Amino acid sequence: MPQAGEGHNNRKLAMKKNEKKLWGGRFEGSASDVTERISRSVHFDSRLYRQDIRGSIAHAKMLNKIDVLDANELDDIVVGLAQIRDEIDRGEFLFLDSREDIHMNIEAALTERIGDAGKRLHTGRSRNDQVATDVRMFIMDESAGIDSLLAKLVSVLVETAEKHIDVIMPGYTHMQVAQPVRFSHHILAYAWMLVRDRKRLADAVSSCSRLPLGSGAMAGVNYANDREFLRNELGFNSVIMNSMDAVSDRDFMLDFLYFASVLGMHLSRFCEELILWSSSEFSFIRLADSFTTGSSIMPQKRNPDVAELVRGKTGRLYGNLFSMLTVLKGLPMTYNRDMQEDKEPLFDTVDTVIISLEGVTGMVSTMTVNAQRMQTAVRSNFSTATDLADYLVRKGVPFRESHEISGGIVRYCETEEKDFFSLSADELKKFSPLIDDEIVTILDPSSAPERKISAGGTSRSSIIEQIRMLRDAVETGL
Repeated sequence: MPQAGEGHNNRKLAMKKNEKKLWGGRFEGSASDVTERISRSVHFDSRLYRQDIRGSIAHAKMLNKIDVLDANELDDIVVGLAQIRDEIDRGEFLFLDSREDIHMNIEAALTERIGDAGKRLHTGRSRNDQVATDVRMFIMDESAGIDSLLAKLVSVLVETAEKHIDVIMPGYTHMQVAQPVRFSHHILAYAWMLVRDRKRLADAVSSCSRLPLGSGAMAGVNYANDREFLRNELGFNSVIMNSMDAVSDRDFMLDFLYFASVLGMHLSRFCEELILWSSSEFSFIRLADSFTTGSSIMPQKRNPDVAELVRGKTGRLYGNLFSMLTVLKGLPMTYNRDMQEDKEPLFDTVDTVIISLEGVTGMVSTMTVNAQRMQTAVRSNFSTATDLADYLVRKGVPFRESHEISGGIVRYCETEEKDFFSLSADELKKFSPLIDDEIVTILDPSSAPERKISAGGTSRSSIIEQIRMLRDAVETGL
């Protein structure tokens, strides 16, 4: 069976000249070459073959239920469609560009094999509700694999945090050293982002799970079809109750593309940090050779290409979302051929999300953490200046005054080319008589995280609680 993102490669393409269109009864002349070329989509929408066949089998069962197809016709259709599906799986099915799309290719091939029963299959449906159903099922199917990849990345981040729970690093605001934090705390911030991404994905899947099939072209159909049967057969949560909305709605796709764009933004931010941390200037981490590349001219280089490519692919995800918003913005009711442009951005987004998640998971699971380098970095640039101010507050000094004192000590150190750890007790006491021997502990970055006692802070107990909550989130999918 094809893996996620591979189904569209299992095809043989050919053109059959002057083939009569399944919709051609009203036309005398043949379509121009330009019309043929601009209309065809089977070179990309063949990727929907599994969903299309599954939907057609459900539709055939429904037609049998309402006595449009007899039992023998139903059997012929189900067997014929299963054979076509297996041939596509093996790459043996010949797709014809002249048949435009995946739907016409499968229906025409089925009719060639089983005769009139194949011609009856399209009773009570249109390509409009057919394709809307296929695309919804495609997103739901692909989302299951994407959710698994998200859960795996959260688990890898949690395992990394737990392994390095006592590593202290400088935290940054404005890319300036701010306060000491646990490396695990920093890593888990991205795990929480991914938990929200999983929720957004679940919401997008819920948006997909409304059945359009049975709505016909746009006004309903002239048969007492059983859409509730179709809903149950295909695993949808509800039936869309307005046939015009059913065939024209692509909000569900926008929801998925929006999820992917936010996820891409989160992965891009994380990759930016991996790129910085792996630079010689930081050296906080070392990315594995398997996730870096060399230079064609500079032998010493180890380039973080995977991180850079994931960061760059975020632009594709944004572009696909805006592409669809732009396609849809001026469309009148109901179905318009513009909507053929919805699939390539969707397919590209699915593939981009999958490879990006795989890349980031691989980088994190194989990287080496340089705890010593982080410890050295956190002892520079006065990362405990806030702790010094809070120390004076506990001694009764108003915060604004203690902030001024702490800032004055920093300014003194910069003038004298010293750091907090080379100051004598006498030097410190010049700034406030309340400073005592405890100041040595206060200024030590290794002790600072444990003083962050508020819920959600960077203390060890908070990290342990975050790890527990994140593991529960992975387990429950919430």
